[in-house]
Amino acid sequence: MIMNETESKRTTIGILGGGQLGKMLIQAAMNLDLRIHVMDPDANAPCKAFCDEFTWGPFTDEEAVYRFGKRVDILTIEIENVSARALERLAAEGVTVYPQPSVIRTIQDKGAQKLFLEKHAIPTAEFALLSNRAELVAFTTFFPLVQKLRTTGYDGRGVLKIAARKDLAGGFDAPSVVERLVVFEKELSVIVARSASGETKVYPSIEMIFHPGANLVEYLLSPARVTPAVEKKAERIALDVADALEIIGLAAVEMFVTADGSVLVNEVAPRPHNSGHHTIEGNVTSQFEQHLRAILGLPLGSTAITSPSVMVNILGVEGHTGPARYRGLEQVLAIEGAAVHLYGKAETKPFRKMGHVTLTGTDAASLLATASTINTLLKVTT
Repeated sequence: MIMNETESKRTTIGILGGGQLGKMLIQAAMNLDLRIHVMDPDANAPCKAFCDEFTWGPFTDEEAVYRFGKRVDILTIEIENVSARALERLAAEGVTVYPQPSVIRTIQDKGAQKLFLEKHAIPTAEFALLSNRAELVAFTTFFPLVQKLRTTGYDGRGVLKIAARKDLAGGFDAPSVVERLVVFEKELSVIVARSASGETKVYPSIEMIFHPGANLVEYLLSPARVTPAVEKKAERIALDVADALEIIGLAAVEMFVTADGSVLVNEVAPRPHNSGHHTIEGNVTSQFEQHLRAILGLPLGSTAITSPSVMVNILGVEGHTGPARYRGLEQVLAIEGAAVHLYGKAETKPFRKMGHVTLTGTDAASLLATASTINTLLKVTT
């Protein structure tokens, strides 16, 4: 719990990651009177101005993460690429680490993640594990395919779609996962929460529409435009993933929906996720408050939709790197139902996530049209 009648000290939550996810966790934590410590390798991370204490340091530096974790009551993450060894040491010494180090180890290696899904009979695309480019060039089991680096890939990086055999020689020369290319009709994300007591809550599925060039989510639609049967199947799979991982905290389960109604897990993120940002305005309990409830052992909140919503990611404009300037903000703020979230990143880069806008209303189709207008109006340049 946060505090009982005999306690005088506020609970201190440590967050590995000082970006937009951490910032929105802090906003939710303020309502629960929590102390927040943040560690990030960027000395000017967005969270720095809002947390109680800020520590500069690389996530992959075992000793730096260990020292940071020893100073908090509960340690959590907003990014998977952290020193799992440090988290294991902390947990062994009694520090509460959620999600658990074992979960993070499984998820941060895409090969281990696929083997985990296979072991627990969770539907996913056919796959194979390769060590280098030579094995890729010689691979003949299935084609076309998608190659993913086992580690370090993030936000569309470390992923290659290979549709012609002549392009195999241009694949990654590193340990990777290759997956049979799935022909899908929609991509969904289902956010699921699981607390230390085993209580679970699942959010209605979200439809993701990707930017064609950046391999990043451009729009989210809530609720997703799927049949009740697909919705039920997707929610059940997300719960199965959370239970199999025994995760304490939040997980975003990304899925493909095929023409015959099959639902296949693409990837899992054990933390608050870009695909859940709309929950701040569109659901009873935001994903950020829900994550805090889960890791604190508090009752989980309602995940019910309060109104249809569409979210648009505001990405850095291609060709612009440098101090961020927001163009069109006044026009967007004049749009009824538009909630603007700027992340406070000082520097923009092409396709960098700089903010998002969530629209709420009664008709998803009209919301999507307005979101497209916002995407045209609001630009992050230099």
